[in-house]
Amino acid sequence: MADVQTRAKRRKRGFERTSGLLQSKIREATEARGFSETRLLTHWEDIVGAQTAGMSRPIKVSYAKGGFGATLTLLTTGAFAPMVQAELPKIRERVNAVYGYNAISRIHVTQTAPTGFSEGRVAFSMPKKDHRLVITEGAAEEAKSMSEGAQDEGLRRALEKFAGTFLSRQSSQTKEDK
Repeated sequence: MADVQTRAKRRKRGFERTSGLLQSKIREATEARGFSETRLLTHWEDIVGAQTAGMSRPIKVSYAKGGFGATLTLLTTGAFAPMVQAELPKIRERVNAVYGYNAISRIHVTQTAPTGFSEGRVAFSMPKKDHRLVITEGAAEEAKSMSEGAQDEGLRRALEKFAGTFLSRQSSQTKEDK
């Protein structure tokens, strides 16, 4: 009966954000793995940096009985393990900064995990490469002729760059369509 009453109350308030409805469930799931700070999972790349996040992922925080500090378990691949091992002091310092105190005293690096967020599979993404469009000579010449009428030097260069990029992108799209 109480469950029906809470549902009715919820409906009376109108629409709610999904994050508000799921926040308690997410907190329960992360705390079951020892994560009192969900930011450690959701903002891992911001905490340790893109390169380290591409090599490792936090899977568990375990607390010893009567001990001081916790152990953070990181999942990585065999090839990245030595590099992650070299980064451990920096990782520990940054993770403790998120907690606000010296919460993590040890970090354990594992290369395979029987439990994890994706059944122990390791699938990390490296930082994305920068794919910039190269402006072709023909497009650059045409862009220069288009921007000749501009009196201001800065405006002329900006128009030339914009037109060159636009024409190069347009020519690459027509090549792909053929």
